[in-house]
Amino acid sequence: MGFGDLKSASGLKVLNDFLSYRSYIEGYVPSQADTVVFDAISSPPPADLVHALRWYNHIKSFQKGSLPGVKKPLGQYGPPGVADTTSASKPAAKKDDDDDIDLFGSDEEEDEETARIKEERLAQYAKLQIGCVVEDDKVGTEILEEQITAFEDYVQSMDVAAFNKI
Repeated sequence: MGFGDLKSASGLKVLNDFLSYRSYIEGYVPSQADTVVFDAISSPPPADLVHALRWYNHIKSFQKGSLPGVKKPLGQYGPPGVADTTSASKPAAKKDDDDDIDLFGSDEEEDEETARIKEERLAQYAKLQIGCVVEDDKVGTEILEEQITAFEDYVQSMDVAAFNKI
């Protein structure tokens, strides 16, 4: 995966072709993936690359730190089959064996235990979903929301996932 060198015309052409059928680098909303690719471009794309220029101007309007997601290396974005030739994707020099010594003596067992606890807590935080049909003339959704959130010890918040009016 990759776009090639985004500072060259060929890399920008690959980006333009990639964005011809997408609004963003990943998903349906702007994310940190867009920020990574945006930062790799040194200047706005030329006007003949309309899709890349549209995307560039759109991403430029956002505050980059506020976008969701996690930044990955630039080479992990883009169409498959294109070699990433950016300087950021070149492999790092081999580390010395001295860097692999853990001075604080952490065990892998603790890492497994921490991962298990994290998974348990995530499962506990999953929201309870209740399905019901409500006749709007008899009971309003506001009344239901008040009744459900009255259990303050058990309910932190409530979202309506789907709404059908009868």
